[in-house]
Amino acid sequence: MISLTHFCGPILLALAVNVHHSFWSFFIFTFHTSMFPSCYSKPTSSKDLFKRTYLTKILLGVFVVYMSHTCWVIYGFVYTKPCERGKGDCISSYLAERPRLQLSIFSSLRPDHSELNLIIKIDDFDIHSKFERVVNVSLPLATRNNGTLHTLVYVHKFGVSPLQDNRQVHHVAQLSTYMMSRGNLSSAKEVLKKHAATAPREVDRPISHWRSRLTLNMMSEDFTFNRGALPSDVRRYMRVFQDENRMVYLPLLHIDELSVRVKDMMEINGSTTKLPLTISYEGLSLRQFRLWIHMQDVMFSLKRFGFTEVNIDEIKGVLVDNNLYLLALTTLVTAFHFIFEFLAFKNDISFWRKKKNMVGMSRKTVLWRCFSTIVILLKMLEERSSLLGLIPVGIGTTIEVWKVKKVSKIQLQWRTSRSIVHVGKFDESERKTIQHDTQAMKCLSYLVYPLSISGAIFSLVYLRYKNYYSWLINSLVSGIYAFGFLSMAPQLFINFKLKSVGHLQWNVLMYKAVNTFVNDAFTCVFSTHPSHQLGCFRDEILFLLYLYQRRLYSTNKTRCREYGSCHHNHRKLKAQ
Repeated sequence: MISLTHFCGPILLALAVNVHHSFWSFFIFTFHTSMFPSCYSKPTSSKDLFKRTYLTKILLGVFVVYMSHTCWVIYGFVYTKPCERGKGDCISSYLAERPRLQLSIFSSLRPDHSELNLIIKIDDFDIHSKFERVVNVSLPLATRNNGTLHTLVYVHKFGVSPLQDNRQVHHVAQLSTYMMSRGNLSSAKEVLKKHAATAPREVDRPISHWRSRLTLNMMSEDFTFNRGALPSDVRRYMRVFQDENRMVYLPLLHIDELSVRVKDMMEINGSTTKLPLTISYEGLSLRQFRLWIHMQDVMFSLKRFGFTEVNIDEIKGVLVDNNLYLLALTTLVTAFHFIFEFLAFKNDISFWRKKKNMVGMSRKTVLWRCFSTIVILLKMLEERSSLLGLIPVGIGTTIEVWKVKKVSKIQLQWRTSRSIVHVGKFDESERKTIQHDTQAMKCLSYLVYPLSISGAIFSLVYLRYKNYYSWLINSLVSGIYAFGFLSMAPQLFINFKLKSVGHLQWNVLMYKAVNTFVNDAFTCVFSTHPSHQLGCFRDEILFLLYLYQRRLYSTNKTRCREYGSCHHNHRKLKAQ
């Protein structure tokens, strides 16, 4: 199990690290609220201000210590101190002797040295020359019947059998893996027709798939290690032997699992006797070798956290398909995304908690957001997403339900043995807002409902789903992405009728708008679904419309703002 720092540090240039971003967001929010409390709450006394400033100093100190420790760990990861002759126990490289090597790759049904079938043999193997070969591999009957096939990669002396060479190095990897068949699902009608004659889990039965790529790496650098300061990530790949009075380590061989992508998988069926295998090799420096080891360890850690194969494959695409500078830019953009997301989240809660009346607020928009988050949560549960994704969405869903209770003026009063639901009354201005809201939603229903129903029927007939529940959830999610922007139309209509935008909270809109542009930047790096790109585009259009309304309708000085305070009240306070 990797430590927290080892999980965050090496992956900093490759993955949006949740732990780092959560700490950043919490620190910036606490620093902001402590140094500028009047921006978020009522003026506090000098004693409370001192407490907040003192807390800020403590958090700042903890943050500095944490970042210093992280930088030190990253420095130790990037720079490995070589062993100086005459100082300590040195472990020299076997490759420094320039031995004549041979690369032999076998296939086997078992991950041991039995029943080996030669796939390819490369004589005079040059560790500094990269190559790529395509070979056809024969599949045993057991593999064709949904079995597993392994590969054993040997680097050994030239002209000597790898099983007879005591200085050979080898690694074992799978040439086949189990995953859900992409062609195994039929349309929803066909699935449910066959459901009665099918075993309960047969539809979800994993199928053996062929991994069509095998990428080999070996550290080609003649580095001399210090035995007392040997990195732990290198130690598990190292085999050492005694040569007279010195210690020598054998070549560091590594099979790259990051290059194995879902798009390269090929389904194995009973009639397939041979499948192509692309074998590639590239020598690495010590720094690159350690970096790739840490990246691969992170992928295995994500599986333990509950990430699906599709999620991990997307992360692999970012790591493998992009260069280092783009990864660094992605990490920086991700950090800002999490910061603004947290600030929007916090200000949104503060806004609704202090909201005293619902004048100018669209109840239909709040209801739509609540419905949308519930559907997205059900979609993630249906896809068995990881807890790291489910927990934030679940919290957001809970808050949206609370906002529905707030906008509907529903109060729960607990008595001794039962609870009483009390619904508050709306004043004349609020009832006028509700009329505008209902009028806007009624006009939208003539457009949204027919298109949504026709799209759902089309997907039922022509697209593939496991069951009716999956079809229903996917149809609702598609409708949310396609027509989500129309849910904001009632709020725009209310602003138009009231000729005012003073009832809205603009800092939340600004944070969400910045996040929209961040999401657009992510679509350049991640392979996102077209519906997600459509969602980002419509959010930008909405924000521009809000900006236009804010410019068009000047703030009414006599209207109380969203926190219940008025401009004339502020003038009185300043005069006092």
